[in-house]
Amino acid sequence: MAIKKQYLKTRPVCKVTFRMAEPEGYHPGTVDILGDFNEWETGATRMEQLKDGTFKAVVELDPDREYAFRYLMDNRIWGNDDAADKYVPTPYGNEENSVIVV
Repeated sequence: MAIKKQYLKTRPVCKVTFRMAEPEGYHPGTVDILGDFNEWETGATRMEQLKDGTFKAVVELDPDREYAFRYLMDNRIWGNDDAADKYVPTPYGNEENSVIVV
């Protein structure tokens, strides 16, 4: 997994590119990013599957903020990003959310 941050000079925005490789032994049909930046809404930020099998999405975020997020594969399997800036506990049991700081 990889996260790339690009701060724009023309606007106060950070373009964040999220990349997720297919998990070993599992081939998801869809992958969404759910987080603070899209109200945790399924389908709001659908990742595009590239020819090499990785999934990619670009999101514009306001700088000087932190955003919790997670990946949702096939609307049923949650995953975190090992390239996240940090992790925070979720209010749902013994899980954590990935966090990106921009």
